[in-house]
Amino acid sequence: MTSGCEWVVDASGCDPAALASLPVLESLFADMVAALDLHPVAAAQWHQFPGPGGVTGLSLLAESHLAVHTFPEHGTLSLNLFCCRPRPEWPFQAELEQRFYASRVRVRLLERNIA
Repeated sequence: MTSGCEWVVDASGCDPAALASLPVLESLFADMVAALDLHPVAAAQWHQFPGPGGVTGLSLLAESHLAVHTFPEHGTLSLNLFCCRPRPEWPFQAELEQRFYASRVRVRLLERNIA
């Protein structure tokens, strides 16, 4: 019996400025929440690292969580979405290519099962 799914997404070859942009990341979260009918239980929390550092973001969801970590100095982004019930596919590759100019996006879907 499936109790949900988890997407583990890694993008590389990204634009460092986009990876350091809090508005770009906030827009990503807002669009994912709307498109996937997710339910945040509080405002997303963000930490922007100083200098050329990236951003870490976390949204606690009634369904579980949405998290992102960016590394402008390496041109990479790591995203994790865990939902306690199945959701439709979201176009991770196209969205990350468009928003962050990623040259490579790896999407792994894990089905989470109960015993």
